[in-house]
Amino acid sequence: MLGWGGGWGATYDDSHAYLLDVTSGATLLSIPFGHSVDALATVLGELREVSGHIENLRPEVTHVTSGAVAAKSAEDQIAVTGVLESGAMAAMHFRGGESRATGFHWEINGTDGDLVVKADQAQWWSGRLRLYGARGSGGALTELPVPARYQRSLTQWTGRSAEPAYNGAHEYALLRDQITGRLAPDTDGVPDFRHAVRRYGMLEQIREAARAGQKGTLAEQGS
Repeated sequence: MLGWGGGWGATYDDSHAYLLDVTSGATLLSIPFGHSVDALATVLGELREVSGHIENLRPEVTHVTSGAVAAKSAEDQIAVTGVLESGAMAAMHFRGGESRATGFHWEINGTDGDLVVKADQAQWWSGRLRLYGARGSGGALTELPVPARYQRSLTQWTGRSAEPAYNGAHEYALLRDQITGRLAPDTDGVPDFRHAVRRYGMLEQIREAARAGQKGTLAEQGS
């Protein structure tokens, strides 16, 4: 999984100055990486072990208009490898700033096929995702259409997947179905506070493992 932060690059503006301070809680780890590792764990299972590096390679950044130089304590590089509960290996690299190549790339290699999830924007959860896949020993990846059942009852959003509110609207629909009893808690992609605590516990253990420079065990992250 490869991604960019959008923020935390070489420059900043007034509306995003708060991102420079790691103590604000709005960091590359908690936002782009956090959303992405949550998707990975939801689809493929939780991480059992993890090791990685979290670095701030740009301790000083420049204001986009005034040219003023400001200190930045928040990280701008995250490289994590881990072992999933299934025994599969996972690797994630997130960088601050923007890329001319791709905003987000997630490749899943299975025993009988491959899946690729792509987005042009760094904040992939607020825009259109494209899914590609192939099975067997031959054939190139082809784009896979999103099944109609994922539209749920939100037919007014058909064909509007590039809009920032598209994914959010579907999350609220899932939450509605949970509140009305049509879905059980923490199922079918509906997070609750228990889910949030588990995920933030994972992020803190990843940060601690990176500080220690050693592999950490995530078996107790739900406690």
